[in-house]
Amino acid sequence: MADSEMPQTVLVTGVAGFIGFHVARTLLSRGVRVIGADIVNAYYDVSLKEARLDELEKTAASTDGSFDFHRIDLAEIDAVARLFSDNAFDRVIHLAAQAGVRHSLEHPHAYVQSNLIAFTNILEGCRHTGVKHLTYASTSSVYGANTSLPFREGDSASHPLQFYAATKRANELMAHSYSHLFRLPTTGLRFFTVYGPWGRPDMALFKFTKAILAGEPIEVFNHGNHTRDFTYVDDIVAGILAASDKPATPDPEWQSDDPDPATSNAPFRIYNIGNNAPAKLSAYIAAIEETLGQAAQQTLLPLQPGDAPDTYADTTRLEAATGIRPSTTIDTGVRRFVDWYRAYYGV
Repeated sequence: MADSEMPQTVLVTGVAGFIGFHVARTLLSRGVRVIGADIVNAYYDVSLKEARLDELEKTAASTDGSFDFHRIDLAEIDAVARLFSDNAFDRVIHLAAQAGVRHSLEHPHAYVQSNLIAFTNILEGCRHTGVKHLTYASTSSVYGANTSLPFREGDSASHPLQFYAATKRANELMAHSYSHLFRLPTTGLRFFTVYGPWGRPDMALFKFTKAILAGEPIEVFNHGNHTRDFTYVDDIVAGILAASDKPATPDPEWQSDDPDPATSNAPFRIYNIGNNAPAKLSAYIAAIEETLGQAAQQTLLPLQPGDAPDTYADTTRLEAATGIRPSTTIDTGVRRFVDWYRAYYGV
């Protein structure tokens, strides 16, 4: 498929989730047929996930796109096999996963099912039906104990600090094996702290906004001193779709005696998607306070187990490959989230 050719049918997994919803909605606005898959589990408020699905139905009705939703567990081999056999996907954008760094400390088996077994089923579906490109979500958490900033795709990602990151790094390695053995083009995208409207209730922006408006204290880990490359969801979506539009190809400059872990002599790529402008958590909180016009009551706590002290994305490779460079400022992104939150919850 040529880079400029518009896909006709795209599978978006995790379509009831935060990023999957935004990706599907953008594809629908472009007139694409979107097949969505999601188990819609109770990791967080199911009503929010159902509201996203309703919004996608409305978007499909008002555009030239179409939306078909499959409520399935991607860890079930037969269900995924049927999904692929019953549809002809031009591309797959795999965003379904068990998310959450801290949740993985207590519930590792959920990550095996959702992040390892389900990903294997997706790889098999792509392999056996000739999907032209698999784009999938990874995470900045794979950089783990690496403290060399900014994080570059060619850096080591062999020392994860928690099980969630280990499963996402495993996804990258699994994808490479399929790219090598079956010439399946795969592109992994390492997301850096995504935020924005329709976001997850377990993420800092959502929790802080809710608590501040309710006059309740917020828990501020590492005393607010760690930095994050906060990345607005629209920038993430732009990167995902631009990467999906550019199927991975073998890298003619890849050297087996000095291997770059983010490319290969197989059709395989890994890119960072981050704002390339890290900010302290304390500055993020200040932006929320400014937007809300209300000060936060802060409970200062030490750094949580498994959390990296700092993240910072080098996005040079993404920009060179796709022309995409995330640029939404925290002030703008936080304001858009708060506007959505007030409207959605009637606050």
